[in-house]
Amino acid sequence: MSGPDISVVICVYTEDRWEDILAAVSSVRAQSYPALETLLVVDHNEALLDRLTKEYKEATDVRVFANAGPRGLSAGRNTGIASSYGEVIAFLDDDAVAERDWLKHFAAGYADPRVMAVGGRTEPIWASGRRPAWFPEEFDWVVGCTYRGLPRGLVKVRNVLGGNASFRRTAFDFAGGFASGIGRDGDRLPLGCEETELCIRLTRAKPDAVLMIDDRAVIHHRVPGPREHFRYFRTRTYAEGLSKALVARSVGADKGLESERRYATRVLPAGVARGLRDAVLARPGGAGRAGAIVAGVLTAAGGYVVGSVRVRRGGVTYSVAGTGAGAGGEGAAGAEGGSR
Repeated sequence: MSGPDISVVICVYTEDRWEDILAAVSSVRAQSYPALETLLVVDHNEALLDRLTKEYKEATDVRVFANAGPRGLSAGRNTGIASSYGEVIAFLDDDAVAERDWLKHFAAGYADPRVMAVGGRTEPIWASGRRPAWFPEEFDWVVGCTYRGLPRGLVKVRNVLGGNASFRRTAFDFAGGFASGIGRDGDRLPLGCEETELCIRLTRAKPDAVLMIDDRAVIHHRVPGPREHFRYFRTRTYAEGLSKALVARSVGADKGLESERRYATRVLPAGVARGLRDAVLARPGGAGRAGAIVAGVLTAAGGYVVGSVRVRRGGVTYSVAGTGAGAGGEGAAGAEGGSR
């Protein structure tokens, strides 16, 4: 099958997701467009590293690595990039499964040499079996999924979403790797935005780069029970505000908040209006969805203010790592650059 060789990186950190990890790998192995390899990068968990090494010791298409950088998702991804051989590197969450044509649609996007990244659509699998009535689709990013307000179809975007994304290898030559200190770090506060910062940095380094979303490239992402509750919703939206402050510090508020302004001024008010309309029509959850949107905006704004103050005071630092000297490297993810 013609097209770029694609390496798939799955970052993992806990044995609690053992069955999910096996399902994620199986979904990659079942692709209609075969992956060159699947790389499992284990984030500072020796027991999980040993277990996965034994599980796939006979596999020729799955390789297991320890995160060679500091704890966290960004360093894990950088380790995967440095250790991979593919012309394109795709990223899949460890609690998600990809549809059969996921990589096929990614590969098609790279027929245009200007394309540096292609993302897809992520659908939630709710632990309770259905979306909580109060949970607004406009905030599905809280649980790592595609949210109402993103453009549909095959479209150019500012940034792809990290749990369902792919990058041309040369993108990391231009931009460097994922920034440590912005994204998630094990069980700490659920931060994010590391892929946003990378994508903006990429288009600054290579102004003619094209970043795409193809919503035919679908994965299904498990949402555990605790994340269906308002407490997690509030924590995650606050953490997003903290992360946006770091992104704005890195790339400037003009680019760092460009898409968020449209989202806040157009998408969210429309969501509140729909919720209130549903409440008037006595439809379940309407008032709750409207209230959750307002609460989400306020907590994210609070996080942004706190994060901005911390950044100005120098209490928060992060660094952009390299991704290794070449494809297939076995060593560390690369020396970190200076904090910005």
